[in-house]
Amino acid sequence: MAQKPQKPKRRSDIRHRDGAVQSPDASIAAVSQGRIGNWALLGGLTLLTLLVVFLDVRTGNDLRVVPLLVVVPALASVYCSLRQTIWVAVWITTVVVGFRAGADGTFWDFVFGIGFAVLACALGVAACAARIRHATEMARLRSAAVTLQRQILRPLPVVTDHVFAYGLYEPIEEDRFVGGDIYEVVESPYGTRVIIGDVQGKGLAAIGAGFAAIAAFREAAIREPTLTGVVQALEDAVVRHNEFSAQTGEAERFVTALVLGFDEGGRVEAVNCGHLAPRLLHDSRTSAVTLHRTSVPLGLAGLSREARTAESFDFPQGATLLVVTDGVTEARDATGAFYPLDERVVAWAGHGPRELLDALHGDLEEFSGGIRRDDVAALALHRAPAVTP
Repeated sequence: MAQKPQKPKRRSDIRHRDGAVQSPDASIAAVSQGRIGNWALLGGLTLLTLLVVFLDVRTGNDLRVVPLLVVVPALASVYCSLRQTIWVAVWITTVVVGFRAGADGTFWDFVFGIGFAVLACALGVAACAARIRHATEMARLRSAAVTLQRQILRPLPVVTDHVFAYGLYEPIEEDRFVGGDIYEVVESPYGTRVIIGDVQGKGLAAIGAGFAAIAAFREAAIREPTLTGVVQALEDAVVRHNEFSAQTGEAERFVTALVLGFDEGGRVEAVNCGHLAPRLLHDSRTSAVTLHRTSVPLGLAGLSREARTAESFDFPQGATLLVVTDGVTEARDATGAFYPLDERVVAWAGHGPRELLDALHGDLEEFSGGIRRDDVAALALHRAPAVTP
């Protein structure tokens, strides 16, 4: 028998699965840290210096090896912090100058040798500073995008009179792979309305299109008496956003979405705009919900002659409805195979909604080896227990 979910005590119980994701300040600070510890760097540099000095003594005046140490600051600039690189540069400059001072040669040999060593070490320090500055700028951009995305999407779980909505959400944080997965749960005079969707493409422009759809949904879900009216408002919002994007030189985008409506009855109303079908878990059994009237994604209604219509399906007491974005179904393993959601969810049929998402999250990470190519969003919707008068 399926486990009865515990009603969350407060809406601030956030279920965003951020894993080891750092805060924006921590992410920015991390880029200036070296990837080599101070003691490891000291030990390696000492051993390298002793080896080079030994070779220089063995070869004598025929081949001077010590001047080759000037390449070390350039290598350190790739893996070390700025302070570590400066310390390495000072060390190498001191070693080279000391050996140059005791070596045979003319005055100009000494001057040019020392000058070259100082220049090479200074360039290594400058390269390290440039690398850290660029990495810091990129970290700020990534943190701003991800923070914006998290702040606008509602924390989960959300409890209404009709459903308990639990969620799993993990955004991609690489700057060019910030996606546009969206979700929202709104309690209205006409029941609880839920949307989950995915914006075409990635980047900040995709986030903007997604947020335009969310804002329209929050308003229309309360205002519109019918679910098709809500979807029409979403269509208009995406079209307006595309018109604005075209004026600013951005590409137009569409949004795949599944819009659901819950009331006191035992059925769910759905309008599918090119999105993945939900999975129903009930009495230790799972099944894919068949939606026969899938329409075009939001923003593309002008390309279709068929109007969007709603259909309904059974959602019995104690059942859980799992809806996901393609970040789940299109996750790949090391061989390139797609994640078999329908096969895996069978083993979790008896889980409650929270445990279901725990299992999905852990299995997805193991399957993909922790490598995600797209946002991952999933909602586990459990019908609220009937209230006895």
